[in-house]
Amino acid sequence: MNSVEQNLLHVTKAIEKQVDTVIEQIENLDTTDLEQIRKNRVKELKKYEEQKRIWLQNDHGKYEELPEEKCFFDVIKKSDNVVLHFYRDATPRCAIVDMHLKILAPRHIETKFTKLNAEKCPFLVEKLKIKVLPSIVLIQNGIMIDKIIGFTQLGNTDDFTTELLEWRIAQNSIIKYDGDLSTPPDQQRNKKGSKKIRSRDDDDLDIEEYGILAESAKSEANIRNDVPELTPEEAAELGL
Repeated sequence: MNSVEQNLLHVTKAIEKQVDTVIEQIENLDTTDLEQIRKNRVKELKKYEEQKRIWLQNDHGKYEELPEEKCFFDVIKKSDNVVLHFYRDATPRCAIVDMHLKILAPRHIETKFTKLNAEKCPFLVEKLKIKVLPSIVLIQNGIMIDKIIGFTQLGNTDDFTTELLEWRIAQNSIIKYDGDLSTPPDQQRNKKGSKKIRSRDDDDLDIEEYGILAESAKSEANIRNDVPELTPEEAAELGL
């Protein structure tokens, strides 16, 4: 028997021993053990249902626009995980993001999905350094931990799948994901299809290039009266 066969035999025996141990533990469970397992499971289910109730109270499971900029701070205080889409009506790719996020919101009630009009929130656009639309900001426990800018990380194509965006959002545990995080789902399925590559200049709107901040400047003073300045604590929460 060569060394490879010996190693395989050793590994096989080790696995068999582990399986035998687990089987023995199961067989030795008495009524008290089974009852405790059942109680723990019921306790976990009750805890989840209570958390689910809180999520739904905070409008999780929906994809809706925040009515004004200052609502952002209430959202990140109430929800541990937030997916925030900065959009502009005149940018076609923002509508594509809307389509996918509407599907993902009810699928992941553990996370708050929402959006803000970039032209109406110059304060956050500046603080979060939003320069390209669409941009999806991922916030966890009040801190921005990631940003999906345009469609570059989604294949630079308009016809990416909802599953691909879901996979990309899940990279930082913003949502619960049971799939393989190491490989995009499209590659996992080995699907080879033509992609309609379009240039960034046509699709991903550069805010500075198109002067959105400049257009908003006239109304910015009024907006700032409604939006409180960041306290040191809020700035620290956002990682600014």
